[in-house]
Amino acid sequence: MKPINVGLLGIGTVGGGTFTVLKRNEEEITRRAGRPIRITTVADKNLVLAREVAGNDVKLTDDAFSVVTDPEIDIVIELIGGYGVARELVLKAIENGKHVVTANKALLAVHGNEIFAAAQEKGVMVAFEAAVAGGIPIIKALREGLSANRIQWLAGIINGTTNFILSEMRDRGLPFADVLKEAQALGYAEADPTFDIEGVDAAHKATIMSAIAFGIPMQFEKAHIEGITKLESIDITYAEQLGYRIKLLGIARKRDDGVELRVHPTLIPAKRLIANVEGPMNAVLVQGDAVGATLYYGKGAGAEPTASAVIADLVDVTRLHTADPEHRVPHLAFQPDQLQDLSVLPIEEVITSYYLRMRVEDQPGALADITRILADSGISIDALIQKEPAEGESQTDIIMLTHQTVEKNANAAIARIEALDVVEGKVTRLRLETL
Repeated sequence: MKPINVGLLGIGTVGGGTFTVLKRNEEEITRRAGRPIRITTVADKNLVLAREVAGNDVKLTDDAFSVVTDPEIDIVIELIGGYGVARELVLKAIENGKHVVTANKALLAVHGNEIFAAAQEKGVMVAFEAAVAGGIPIIKALREGLSANRIQWLAGIINGTTNFILSEMRDRGLPFADVLKEAQALGYAEADPTFDIEGVDAAHKATIMSAIAFGIPMQFEKAHIEGITKLESIDITYAEQLGYRIKLLGIARKRDDGVELRVHPTLIPAKRLIANVEGPMNAVLVQGDAVGATLYYGKGAGAEPTASAVIADLVDVTRLHTADPEHRVPHLAFQPDQLQDLSVLPIEEVITSYYLRMRVEDQPGALADITRILADSGISIDALIQKEPAEGESQTDIIMLTHQTVEKNANAAIARIEALDVVEGKVTRLRLETL
């Protein structure tokens, strides 16, 4: 049978891994796909490096637009990244009737609605398993494996850089800045790690998963995003003493009045499997009404793990290349005309529990004043630690875990607590999920 011709845009880490795995497992992949899949053209600005990776049997070019308009190309793999030229290339490929496979979570989270609408109109597929959690097949699980379920919520450790940093901070008691330098030296963090450590990368991925889980448009601009840069080692220690681990979670929860979509450091009970995901690994926990909780774990980045997801998409697209577009799996799991117009709720309306740490004068009535403020806001306390003051000091730490409440109530209570004369500085507040 005639091979499927693939144009590869970008032959860096993931592109090189895709080329290598596709060549190494060519026979197995052909047996699965029903016909050969061959990368016939590679576009990259660095032609010397591209030739080293791809060899002499592939056409090379530094003009990516020539690939997306080439009538001989059936599928375009976009691995350039970013929002700009990648968007132009993907839309041009779709306009020319080509299927697209991409690992570009930022592109889809921000421009996915436009891209999927264009693909639907043109009758082509846009596949993006590699855009979320690297080699973990979470997109296929949400879109197909769990299609009998009402997805109630999902929570994911979906950024390996931050998970490595938090694991090291907990295990070794080191401050954030020191562990970040180590992560950069080991290659787990980029020279500019902003997207990772500020939670933006995780928010891109959580946005994509929320759209598929709940059948809603991409709404990245409404996501609440907090990173780990302000997290202190002392809070990781206190959380551990209370039986919790702190992880940067991407959380999406469906409610009757909308969807919670948020990324932030989160306390999780240490006994939960997801709390024990360490180092640069990823994991996604999904709660469905029929199946209950399911956990997906694996490598969230790297050349070959991500290539695994890219090639799985290639196989899927090849199998369905000639299928009636009406009978393909929809991009966002639900039929395009069946997406719900559910808005993402503002963070003030989120319902969760809280970890509160405050520096307080060690004097009679101080704790009573604090608990009275919480009670006035309808917030009940689940656990409390009051540390003994260090020798020669008049202040001590009070750590509280609350039961669930609406965030705006917690904000109001914290503002009143910070105004007390017995409380020094700001209250440290972290969200807590029992999952």
